[in-house]
Amino acid sequence: MPTQAQILDILKTVRFPNLSRDIVSFGLVKGIEIEDGAVRIAIKVASRDPSIPDLIKQDVIKAVGQLDGIRDIHIDMQWTKPETPPMRSGAIPHAAQPPAQPEEPLLPGVKAKIAVASGKGGVGKSTIAAGLAFGLQRLGFSVGLVDFDIYGPSLPTIMGVRERPRVADEKIVPLDHAGLKLMSMGFLVDPDTPMIWRGPMVHQATEQFLRDVTWGELDVLVIDLPPGTGDAQLTLSQKVDLSGAVIVSTPQDLALLDARKGVAMFQKLDVPILGIVENMSGFTCPHCNETTFIFGRDGAAHEADKLNVPLLARVPLVPALVEAADHGNLYAAIEANPQLAEIFGSMARRVSEAVSAPAAK
Repeated sequence: MPTQAQILDILKTVRFPNLSRDIVSFGLVKGIEIEDGAVRIAIKVASRDPSIPDLIKQDVIKAVGQLDGIRDIHIDMQWTKPETPPMRSGAIPHAAQPPAQPEEPLLPGVKAKIAVASGKGGVGKSTIAAGLAFGLQRLGFSVGLVDFDIYGPSLPTIMGVRERPRVADEKIVPLDHAGLKLMSMGFLVDPDTPMIWRGPMVHQATEQFLRDVTWGELDVLVIDLPPGTGDAQLTLSQKVDLSGAVIVSTPQDLALLDARKGVAMFQKLDVPILGIVENMSGFTCPHCNETTFIFGRDGAAHEADKLNVPLLARVPLVPALVEAADHGNLYAAIEANPQLAEIFGSMARRVSEAVSAPAAK
């Protein structure tokens, strides 16, 4: 007979439907009883989707049934429809709740929605997303930039913006930075406040950034996703008709392995892959002009060829750009460096052409 610990371990393989996390880490398993080969498992699910409990029940029975010595499995399923949680410290300011009747379309005034993603952290994805938004704005497009990284928002630091957004007509008004509309969890909480949230709360916050922010009329919204292939990516892909995704990676094999997973995820969700950006592609010494390929050479280019997707840009490792991102002067650093201005400008042109963004006025 298996032990409670063994059953709990096998339950960790059962994913919550449409999400990347398991039912144990979500805290849904409330009890396990074993007697004479019979197993009784108590599960409590809060979901607005009435099909979720049955899907979980089927997956639990299938998983636990693989263990030897079990003759009967009974699931005590408790299902509740969650209420909208009250305002709390670290939560998004309470905007209008989704109506019970037909929901209004998300981002109705946004013509093109571009996701910027990476398989792993530390590859400079947020810097690339901000640089892409800047490049699109320089082409004359009206642009918004939203930071979907709930746990580690970096947009306030990169942009050097720390003010709080206001609420008007029960909607959050994005901040305006030199004509660029910005929204991030980092604008709503203190910089040192950790976001200790479970997946469903991330799901809700992600949807609020889409539904309860007055983005207005935009040619392009650049969406800076958190690293990986988790809740935020799934929520976005299921709720929004994405125009395409840009994948960011360094040339390093380890980063490319995770970038490949990101490409596969978007392809499964029928989101067009606009291309790969190779960040930190090489460092050129300002004294001897010799280029050193610190993370390998042409790794992302070769990966793009294998995946049959465009290589949108190679962005070199420029110390001034790194320092500028840390001090909120990213755009000034790009403007001051003709090579970077050309790289991000070319990337923006290729992306706008790929999604057929309307011609800038």
